[in-house]
Amino acid sequence: MREIKQKSAIPVYIAAGVFAIYALIFPLYALWHFLIAACMTAAAWLVADALIKPTIEYVPEPAPEPVSYGAEADAILAEDAKARSELTRLRASIQNSAVRQKIAKLSDLGGKIAAQAKEQGADLARIKKFQNYYIPTTLKLLNAYDRMASLDVEGENISGTMTKISDMLDTEIAAYTKQLDGLFAGEAMDIDTEIEVMGQMLKREGLSDEDELEDYIRRAQASYNTKRNKP
Repeated sequence: MREIKQKSAIPVYIAAGVFAIYALIFPLYALWHFLIAACMTAAAWLVADALIKPTIEYVPEPAPEPVSYGAEADAILAEDAKARSELTRLRASIQNSAVRQKIAKLSDLGGKIAAQAKEQGADLARIKKFQNYYIPTTLKLLNAYDRMASLDVEGENISGTMTKISDMLDTEIAAYTKQLDGLFAGEAMDIDTEIEVMGQMLKREGLSDEDELEDYIRRAQASYNTKRNKP
């Protein structure tokens, strides 16, 4: 919210009133008469303005201009927002702490997968295919789990199905992780090539011996992997 201060017009009316009263009581035919009237009017305005506090209004901040990454990417991001909203609802509804942690992990991984749609040259077809299958299936399983959990019954079929769903979430987390890693396959290949070329240049120019070169490559690859794994 943005704060807007609206100053009152009352100090202006008070100043005008002071000038009018002065004009009625005192003469105004010499310059110094007008100077006195002006000083009294200004003093009245300053005092009134200091005493009468402005009205404060709170207005919403203007919505930022939406950023578009292209029709396909925007559709992927919109679908991800809906899915994560539903996952948040399910996480709040389901009481089992282990399942709640798995939902949080799936939501995080799904968001990272969808976020790759923002990148130039992203594999949009792969991301979309992932969303079209894994996301609806995940939500279907979790809604079933939530529905059964709300019955508060320890029946064999209900309990067995809930256990199977919980176990399946582990499999889905592994699948989500593999999908996210797969999206970096092309970039990883490019980075490896760049590291190798840079290493050869350093060696050819005599700027690095064999041990230093291997250490450089290890550090470069470690740095790349760290950046890749960041949210």
